[in-house]
Amino acid sequence: MSTTQPIDEAKLNEFMGRFVGDLGAAMGAALVVIGDRLGLYRAMGDGEPVTAEQLALRTDTDPRYVREWLSNQAAGGYVTYDPEARAFHLTPEQALALAQEGSPAFVPGAFQLATALIKDAPKIEQAFRTGHGVGWHEHHHDLFAGTERFFRPGYSANLISSWIPALDGVQAKLETGALVADVGCGHGASTILMAQAFPRSEFVGFDYHEASIAHARETASTAGVDGRASFEVAPAKAFPGDGYDLVAMFDCLHDMGDPVGAAAHVRETLAPDGTWMIVEPYAGDRLEDNLNPVGRVFYGASTLVCTPASRDQEVGLALGAQAGETRLHEIVTEGGFTRFRRATETPFNMVLEARP
Repeated sequence: MSTTQPIDEAKLNEFMGRFVGDLGAAMGAALVVIGDRLGLYRAMGDGEPVTAEQLALRTDTDPRYVREWLSNQAAGGYVTYDPEARAFHLTPEQALALAQEGSPAFVPGAFQLATALIKDAPKIEQAFRTGHGVGWHEHHHDLFAGTERFFRPGYSANLISSWIPALDGVQAKLETGALVADVGCGHGASTILMAQAFPRSEFVGFDYHEASIAHARETASTAGVDGRASFEVAPAKAFPGDGYDLVAMFDCLHDMGDPVGAAAHVRETLAPDGTWMIVEPYAGDRLEDNLNPVGRVFYGASTLVCTPASRDQEVGLALGAQAGETRLHEIVTEGGFTRFRRATETPFNMVLEARP
């Protein structure tokens, strides 16, 4: 026999308000991607007021669609509207986040990633039913590009300036000449950043995804570092070479089916005084530590990408994107490492250092 619990109207209204915000954000994600691809944000990057007609002229788009897009963006706070002038503009902060690719606050890549995952929802739904995996390579191609564009600003802002300096003795090695493996490199953003910063060192990016490696090679050539940054197709448990002074893994250890096996292979390929840098999503060790906006994003990505990717591989441990430092320490130790510490952190990442 069911019982009806009393409804707290204030709590219901609070929940419905959250729902309205979330629904608007969900619809807005597609519109951010459209605005990014059509160059609408970039055309407003100077901060000058524009009408829908003027912006449409600048971008060779239809003014009626642009007017509706601008209205949506203004309602969401992504564009600013001046009712007296009946014109729209980007504030400096909005322009930094939406119009300036490469800025440390650039966000359209995150929306590109999110909309790709919505397209892949039927595959994930089936995985829920079967318990099987969905490989990284099986996702919509926008996931690969969006992931790079989402993570690259954080890497640009932190990797050279704070993450590498936080590692014991690594920066000095890179400045004089070191051999580095970037495992799970994807499109190669992290590899290329390091190669640009440390011209005396040699960098090799590895990823099992052939299309990503092809893209990384093209990007390295464009960036002028293809002479010291190379890319090869290889899985984390079998990438070639040895004597690496630094092995880096950026936001990928938790995606691996057998992270312990990957850790053991890193241990085998490191030089005796080498370092393993593990960059992972920021997370506490307990579920309740992660029930916040950042945790919501990472648990969402973990459900749609990370756990299915791990399940698609041998072992299929499925650490998840919110594994936490204690669990990651266990993985690293099982792989044969004896020293482990959190070197530094940001609101989105933990930078962990492991030594033999």
